[in-house]
Amino acid sequence: MHTDTERCVRAVQSKDARFDGWFFTAVLTTRIYCRPSCPVVPPKPANMVFYPSAAACQQAGYRACKRCRPDTSPGSPEWNARADTVARAMRLIRDGIVDREGVPGLAARLGYSTRQIERQLRAELGAGPLALARAQRAQTARLLIETTGLPMADVAFAAGFASVRTFNDTVREVFALAPGELRTRAARDHKRVTPTPGVIALRLPYRAPLNPDNLFGHLAATAVPGVEEWRDGAYRRTLTLPHGHGIVALTPHPDHIACRLSLTDPRDLTLAISRCRWMLDLDADPVAVDDQLRTDPLLAPLVDKAPGRRVPRTVDAAEFAVRAVLGQQVSTAAARTHAARLVTAHGTPVDDPGGGLTHLFPAPEALAALDPAALALPRSRRTTLTTLVGALADGSLRLGPDSDWDEARVHLAGLPGFGPWTVEVIAMRALGDPDAFLATDLGVRRAAAGLGLPATPAALTARAAAWRPWRAYAVQYLWATDSHPINHLPA
Repeated sequence: MHTDTERCVRAVQSKDARFDGWFFTAVLTTRIYCRPSCPVVPPKPANMVFYPSAAACQQAGYRACKRCRPDTSPGSPEWNARADTVARAMRLIRDGIVDREGVPGLAARLGYSTRQIERQLRAELGAGPLALARAQRAQTARLLIETTGLPMADVAFAAGFASVRTFNDTVREVFALAPGELRTRAARDHKRVTPTPGVIALRLPYRAPLNPDNLFGHLAATAVPGVEEWRDGAYRRTLTLPHGHGIVALTPHPDHIACRLSLTDPRDLTLAISRCRWMLDLDADPVAVDDQLRTDPLLAPLVDKAPGRRVPRTVDAAEFAVRAVLGQQVSTAAARTHAARLVTAHGTPVDDPGGGLTHLFPAPEALAALDPAALALPRSRRTTLTTLVGALADGSLRLGPDSDWDEARVHLAGLPGFGPWTVEVIAMRALGDPDAFLATDLGVRRAAAGLGLPATPAALTARAAAWRPWRAYAVQYLWATDSHPINHLPA
C-alpha cells in the first residue's frame, strides 16, 4: 500500500487508525517517522515519504516519533492473510527466529538460500531480515526499559542484543533517547502505576472494532484445567518458551488488550508477545473482513449486529492439533476432560502464586512414549492421536508460523482418522489460515440452515466462495447464532 501515495496522504490527513501498521510516514524535514494516526498536525504532502515497515524507516535514517510511538503499531494484516514466502518469513521473524537461529536458520526453515530471502524481503519491505529483527529488538528493549526494573545490561541481552554498546547505540538511533532517559520518561508519565516485581505489564494494540465475546468466550469455554483459566476478568494460561516457561493474563478493554506476563527468562518476551497477539488475532483488519462478508445479504445482519469478530487461535500449533483430535465427535466438556488427563499425566508442573495454573501442556516428545491403552478413548482415536504425536515428535509433520497451509492440509489428511473437520479446524486455529472453512461442522450447518443458507457441506462450500478469503471469520459469525458458552464472555 505504501506505493499508493495519494491514498497514504489521505489516510495521514484524516488520522485514520485503520492504516496503522499498513505503512509508515517519514517526514523529510524532521527526519521522524510516524504511524498514520499520529495526533500531531500532518506535514505537507511534499514532505511525506512512505515506507512499508518501521525497519525500512530506521534503515533510511529516520527515528521514531515520541508522540504516536509507531514502533508499537499493530502488525500488518498482510502477514497473517498470506501464505507466500515473504509472509511466512515475517511470521518467523516476529516469532524471534532470527535472534535464535540467525538468517541461515530463517532461510533453512523456508527452503531458500539466505540470498533469496534477503532479496525478497528487501523488494517488498525495504529492509532485510537483520534490519527487521533489529527493529523488533529495539521495541522489545523499550518494553523492558519502561515496564521492568531490570539493569540495562540485562535488558540488552534479554532483548537479543549482542553487546551493551550495540543496545545503547540502537536505542539512541531509533528513539532519539538514551535508555536511561526512556526509563525516566516512562516513570514520569506513569508515576501513579506501581509495577509488580517479576511481572511485565503492557498494552496490546489492535485495529477497531474488536468483539471480545467469541474470542475470549471460546478460549475460556474450551480451557484445559491446569493450563488455562478465566480468573478476575482475564484469560490466563501457561506458555512453553525457548528459555523456560511463562504465565500470561489477557484482559479485554475498549481500546487495547491488557497483557501481564511472568517469564522465567526475559529473553522470551518477544516470542511471548508474538504468540499472544497471534492467539487473539490482533493484527487482523476487521474493516476489510466485515466489508467483504456484508456483501452476502444473509450474513450482513450478523456482521452489523456485532462487528469485529476475530478467530480465536492458539499459542502452540502442536498443542492445538492434539486437542483437536481429543475433541473429535465429543462435547466441549469431554474434550476438556481428556486434555486435562493428558496434562496431569505428562505435563510439566509449574508454580502459579496468582492463580490456579499447574502445568505446561505436554510437548509431542513427552507424549510420544505414552501407552495407548491408558487413554480413555476409542481404539481408532488412540491410533489417530499416537500417529499424530509421532509425526510431530520426529519432525515429519511441522506445524508453525513457517507452515505452508496447503502442504500442511495434505499431510494432515494423510494421517489416519483425519477428516475434513479436523484438518480445517487445525488450519483455522493453529495455522491461522483466514480462509479455512468448516463446511462439515454441525454448528456451522445448523446456523446456515437457520439463515436460509445451504445446509449440505457441498452446497454451503459453493455458496461460501463469495466470502473468500475470509471464510474463517464467516465461521465465527455463524457460530455466534448459537447460545453456546463459546460465544459469551464468562461472568
